[in-house]
Amino acid sequence: MYRTTTLLQLAALLLFQLMHPVSAADGEGGGKRPVVVRVKHPGAVDAFVPSPSIIRQMVRKGLGNLTGVDDPKVAWKALIKEDDVVGIKVFSRPGATSGTRLPVVAAVIEELLEAGVPSSRIIIWDKRLTDLQLAGFLELKERYGVDVVGSADQGYDEEYSYETSLIGSLVWGDLEFGRKGDGIGKRSYVSKLLTDRITRIISIVPMLNHHQASVTGHLYSLAMGSVDNTFRFQTSTEHLNVAVPEIFAMPELYDRVSLVIEDALICQYEGEKLSLLHYSNVLNELWFSFDPVALDTTAISVMNEQRRKAEAPIPSVNRMLYDNAALMKLGVAEESGKEIRRVELD
Repeated sequence: MYRTTTLLQLAALLLFQLMHPVSAADGEGGGKRPVVVRVKHPGAVDAFVPSPSIIRQMVRKGLGNLTGVDDPKVAWKALIKEDDVVGIKVFSRPGATSGTRLPVVAAVIEELLEAGVPSSRIIIWDKRLTDLQLAGFLELKERYGVDVVGSADQGYDEEYSYETSLIGSLVWGDLEFGRKGDGIGKRSYVSKLLTDRITRIISIVPMLNHHQASVTGHLYSLAMGSVDNTFRFQTSTEHLNVAVPEIFAMPELYDRVSLVIEDALICQYEGEKLSLLHYSNVLNELWFSFDPVALDTTAISVMNEQRRKAEAPIPSVNRMLYDNAALMKLGVAEESGKEIRRVELD
């Protein structure tokens, strides 16, 4: 149960909820200029190893600056309702060093626990439990008593799906695998983890390149991690550009997203699913927003800045995916449409 708040805290909470409805993004659909808070601490990472105490400080400062609420407990209560099950979506495939980093997730868990969210209502998830295990997330399960779950391992819900005329080559684990008949392979079904358990999503992704999407960002990570029959979208950039925003826009995903966090402690501009630290620069930053499109497009710009500094090749940016997302009112893609707040800690 949540702790009782003071009248002043409740007033701040109500004001924040009026200014920031708890939904996926504050983007163009809401008529607001989305805020991206970039928190930097020069000691956040040492020899590619994050400092847990500094990361916790950065999470608190970032959330406070984003919400305008100084009390972290009040800020979290504006985002998470008492009966919510919070799913912390990570990107674990590249491992502990280049994927979503454990200390960032640990800091968010500690903040949620301190705000009164029970550990039984916190789930760390990605598509494959195997990837989560190899990245070390079971350590957080043992430390905090939270659950660690692969969305694909939970099965898929027959009642909720994304349909397109593009037919996929189904693989084992897809809901329709082995079935025959008209229309088989045209649907991507939503994981039961989302339809049966998780009610709020906090997305935390690393700053990592993606050959087709330009960045392995919140749109790509959440869309491809939540449904089956996804190989058909990754056979061409054109298919991905349409599918990712449309899947992200499904109510089972979009309506549950409360906060997006960019793990920008390290920027890896080559490698995609692999950990290649020789193509990485330490940024010592964490970013916070309600707008996943704003974070993804900002990440692409910063990643190209790091490539220029390293005198590395700069690939063409896949603007279409993010322009499509903006057209669907999922957020703001244009740099001029964002408010960037920089917070320097020491």
